[in-house]
Amino acid sequence: MDNIIEVSGLAKVFGNQTAIESVDFHVKRGEIFGFLGSSGSGKTTTIKILTGQLTPTNGAATVFGDPVAQMKKPQYKKRFGVLTDNSGLYGRLSIHDNLKLYCDLYDLPHSKIDEVLDTVNLREAKQKKVSTLSKGMAQRVTLARALIHEPELLFLDEPTSALDPTNSLHIHEGLRALNAKGTTIFLTTHDMQEAETLCDRVAFLNKGKIQLLDQPDKLRKMYSDSTLTVELVNEEKVILPAGAEGAQQLFDYMKNNQVVTIHSNEPTLGQIFVEVTGRKLA
Repeated sequence: MDNIIEVSGLAKVFGNQTAIESVDFHVKRGEIFGFLGSSGSGKTTTIKILTGQLTPTNGAATVFGDPVAQMKKPQYKKRFGVLTDNSGLYGRLSIHDNLKLYCDLYDLPHSKIDEVLDTVNLREAKQKKVSTLSKGMAQRVTLARALIHEPELLFLDEPTSALDPTNSLHIHEGLRALNAKGTTIFLTTHDMQEAETLCDRVAFLNKGKIQLLDQPDKLRKMYSDSTLTVELVNEEKVILPAGAEGAQQLFDYMKNNQVVTIHSNEPTLGQIFVEVTGRKLA
């Protein structure tokens, strides 16, 4: 699997403030890559560099094998989609008419509009003016716009931050379907549950530096203490140690039909993030 994004020694400084510093990573073609961190950690700055909106202070980055400065050219605009906090929607137009403009821009049939509105759960609202929408609904329209041309590469900056759990789940299903068709997804989020649900690999970004990068399940195993929590029929919960002693206790509980549930005590990504960075997510 080749790399669709490659980043080496990337840094961006605004005046006397360092947004990102010596960042190195790659994104494999076809994966969902999570770029995780709290607000102000440098996630949005990284996306803006990779999409040609900002020039890096130091380091190098390529997308589709070409320098990121090339992403400003029209021939690349059809190859990637981007969702950031700047919606760029036309408030006086309906949802449908906003998306119609983008269909025309990408030479797409207007039938794509209903298809993408189903993905973001907005088909029934397509005649509403954008100016009347809630923040969450407007965010879903912006996401629909980023999805409509089924790009090779999709940059999503906090795509479900304003959404309720039901619509977040709907969006996750749509993103998985798009990824299954071949779209690579670069996802920034501070929602660790979202990252665990969607991502093949994740990077922890803290104060502009990557502090950890791997597959979510490998990270959980790396930071696990290997203990088990056993819930017994009397509703007591017992933590069993790893090794022969714990195995014998579990055998005894099971032999006497006392076990209701057994859970491994692997930490969540959120717990690992706090342990590694010393920062809470916000």
